[in-house]
Amino acid sequence: MTAEMVAPAWMHTQISAEQYDSWSEEQCAGIEIVDGMVLVSPSSSKRHNRLARILANALDAAAGPEWNADTDFDVRLQDVPLINRRPDVVVYRADTIDLSPTRPEHVLLVAEVVSPGSETTDRIVKVDQYATAGIAFYWRVEQAATGVPLVYTYVLDPATRAYREADLFTGVIKAAAPFPVTVDLGQPGVAASG
Repeated sequence: MTAEMVAPAWMHTQISAEQYDSWSEEQCAGIEIVDGMVLVSPSSSKRHNRLARILANALDAAAGPEWNADTDFDVRLQDVPLINRRPDVVVYRADTIDLSPTRPEHVLLVAEVVSPGSETTDRIVKVDQYATAGIAFYWRVEQAATGVPLVYTYVLDPATRAYREADLFTGVIKAAAPFPVTVDLGQPGVAASG
């Protein structure tokens, strides 16, 4: 059996931003593009999706009218070679809701919920890519064995285009930046407030 029998030809060649932009939403679902190459993302667990949704809802409620927080859409980090990431949570300027693609200058914060198999990407690779692109805040949610998530927060140093560690939260996030938000990720019923 050849690779072509397992995956379509477009997964074996570098694609351009123009090619990607011509694809349907269905073709773009569940993939990211790194250096022009398609990376297929496995389906997330219910717990992963719930943590992302709860975090997005809390950020959306706390952000005020200038910002939206949503899940599961492309952020175009670079055109050549093409880098499209699909963060678990994105806080972006509300006035860009109909612009596509979403670009780093539209984004205030991205958050990733780490799953088995995404550890290196979420802890190292994406951190560097988001910082290089100039996204001001990065949050990483680790699903601890205790069931109480750990949330690592990072703030961009614009001079070095690298993140510096900020606060670490266990279960309950009480962040002051980029805006005040409190969210309890440690409880199954999870409450959130702004």
